[in-house]
Amino acid sequence: MNLQVVDAASFARRNFQWWMERHEISPQLDVAGCPRQQPRGRLRHLHYTMKSMENKSIAARRHGWAVSPKEARAIQEKLRELWEGKDRLGEMRTVAGLDAAFVLTASQAPKKKTSRWNRLREANRAIGCVVVYRFPEMEELARAYAVVALGFPYIPGLLSFRELPALLAALKKLQDMPDLLFCDGQGYAHPRRFGLASHLGVLLDKPAVGCAKSILIGSHGALKERAGSWTELVDEKAGGERIGAVVRTRDGVRPVYVSQGHRVSLETAVRLTLGVVEGYRIPRPTREADHFASEIKRKLLGGELSEK
Repeated sequence: MNLQVVDAASFARRNFQWWMERHEISPQLDVAGCPRQQPRGRLRHLHYTMKSMENKSIAARRHGWAVSPKEARAIQEKLRELWEGKDRLGEMRTVAGLDAAFVLTASQAPKKKTSRWNRLREANRAIGCVVVYRFPEMEELARAYAVVALGFPYIPGLLSFRELPALLAALKKLQDMPDLLFCDGQGYAHPRRFGLASHLGVLLDKPAVGCAKSILIGSHGALKERAGSWTELVDEKAGGERIGAVVRTRDGVRPVYVSQGHRVSLETAVRLTLGVVEGYRIPRPTREADHFASEIKRKLLGGELSEK
């Protein structure tokens, strides 16, 4: 497997349009690389990831990645207008977990000097990983990773601008796009209601679920100790708006924080998350993506993988 290092901004600008167009017509191979059965006597239809976008402009979802924090917040506000919080799942044949890791050799604190972005790109790398499963059997079908230059500093609430270029590059390597994306991060449970899971889901117009290990905003009441229990996560500063769910995935262990990414209701997001935990605290898709990212990072730092 070749390790690719690309500039995050260049990837978004030059390759995102091509990647979306590549999936406009149904691929002839499934995720496992086997020929897909085609109905006789029918015209080829738009790929399932694009059906809902026939009358929507892809350009409305595109943006650059080499932006300032102020510009990033404005992008979140604009893209949030395309967010959907109701079930529009389509056929569920495959699910995927996504996570990122970082190789840091320079400070991630944003500087006031205009050259900070170039210094960050030159020094640091983001590793994006995706693991795909057949659903509901949860049989692993494929995994992919990509390494890109890290061009955005660590700023709470803007982590999608730090991770998504690498995650998009990893998704680009898959033969087929998964039907549902599980992200290790927030979705609607975000100060601007547009966390990483929502950002990715809207960019690709794909159903997505955010499953975070820790709380970002909001509060909640008592949660039962039994696995499968959950309670609402609310934002008291927004009049008690329901923004997510606090979910107990194992008896007596710390909960996870589930929120809608895109094209899924909160109740369905909780149900889907509980359906793939397999006895662990963290759902299997994001758990395995996290392990995969750690493995790639270890091999990269150990010289087992080349960045060239």
